[in-house]
Amino acid sequence: MSDHAPEHPASWPLVALFTAGYVAPYLLPTVVGRLDAYLPLGPAEAGLIGSALLLGSAAAGFVLASRIPRHGPRPLARLGLLLAVLGYGAAAATSLLPLVVAGSVVGGFGSGTATAVAASGIAGRRDPHRASALGLLSVSATAGALYLTLPRLGGGHGLPFAAIALVAALAWPATGRLAGPSGPGGRGAVRARAGRLPYPRAGAVLAGALMLWSLAQNALWGVSGRIGSQQAGLSEVALGMVFAAALGAGLLGVGAASALGARLGRAVPIGVGTALIALCVLAASSARGPVSFAAGEIVWNALYPVVLSYAIGLAAALDPRGRWAVLAGSASSLGVACGPVTGSVLAERAGFPVMGVVLGGLLLAVALPLTAVALHAGGRPLVPGSVRRRGGAPAAVLAAGAGAAAAGRVPRVGAPELTVAEIAVRPLPGRGLPGRAPLRVLLRSPAARYPRLGSGTRARSAAMVSSPSNPAARASRSKSSGSG
Repeated sequence: MSDHAPEHPASWPLVALFTAGYVAPYLLPTVVGRLDAYLPLGPAEAGLIGSALLLGSAAAGFVLASRIPRHGPRPLARLGLLLAVLGYGAAAATSLLPLVVAGSVVGGFGSGTATAVAASGIAGRRDPHRASALGLLSVSATAGALYLTLPRLGGGHGLPFAAIALVAALAWPATGRLAGPSGPGGRGAVRARAGRLPYPRAGAVLAGALMLWSLAQNALWGVSGRIGSQQAGLSEVALGMVFAAALGAGLLGVGAASALGARLGRAVPIGVGTALIALCVLAASSARGPVSFAAGEIVWNALYPVVLSYAIGLAAALDPRGRWAVLAGSASSLGVACGPVTGSVLAERAGFPVMGVVLGGLLLAVALPLTAVALHAGGRPLVPGSVRRRGGAPAAVLAAGAGAAAAGRVPRVGAPELTVAEIAVRPLPGRGLPGRAPLRVLLRSPAARYPRLGSGTRARSAAMVSSPSNPAARASRSKSSGSG
């Protein structure tokens, strides 16, 4: 990490990157619709180009999941934005199908790179749910504004591509606030700290479920324009207004999710929200008029970012270094990529209402493993940079019930947080002992270090050190992490 780069960048550079990477999937209906309308393509072929764009985005996440800490977020973010500008710009500037396809894939890889860097940074923050909610708020506002603006700028297939390239170019200044590449010593430390992925089973289930969750919803999203025009009887301008209103409802949903925070945990918003989304998919796909179609789309888009923000927060909680966040996001992008083709095939062979039944059933089936992961593995492992809560109300109740109150071991309700740090220990001189593994230290957070006391005194600072070679310290660490 360079000396001039901040260790914990502000939220707005990550939000800007998240917006630049996520705006392409949000504009997918107008991209596919204009490819179908202004190029010699059928609906399925236009959907294939949209899927190629999103496959490039998913490939970027899988390739970069473990490389962001080594190479640094700033160079990778700039590479992604540059590829997005060049790829989408080329697709907008030509009507030759091979160049449009190539530009879509290159631009999609750039969007996926920007999204991967943003997801990795969001996972390392103290409140990843709030940061992801801000990102979804920004991308919903941007996409809503574009849905209102693009129909009034004229026809042609290139306008959506040009808009996505412009958003990527506007996000370039934000990369200056990100960390630069690490030196040789820093890269060695990153490799030493990387280790194995925590919660491998829960992470794999979450990634697979998110892939199917995204596939089902983007199968409908990819053909929503056709449902509105062919089945509900809306014009392109009216469709743009419906989509803008739906994304505006998404803004309200993200704001509500940000205000709600962790009061209900993650399982209830994810499970109940997915079940409600399934009902909205049924309503939108079977709509026969403008009112029912608009109602289904608006309610659906209000719930979608709420559930997605909690899912991103859950993936970040599995690994604060952001690896599961990037892998789960890439799996979601893979589902998004397969969505347009799946929706087009189901719509052509079975019709829009049957397609809605199939997709709604898939969402209900996926809600179960997502809720199970949220219930089972929502905590954070003991790794540098994470925060542990010592005690708290549940731990106090359990300790008191076990008879620990008399011994003075009951943790105080609202006890301070402990921040995990890592320090290296040199070999002991004259003993011939090899260097020990880095120590894991639990330090009080700044807010806990200087609490507001009525007497104005300052509380004592405390630290708990655990070493892999010290059995007593290891037992202490296990006790502390169990209470966290």
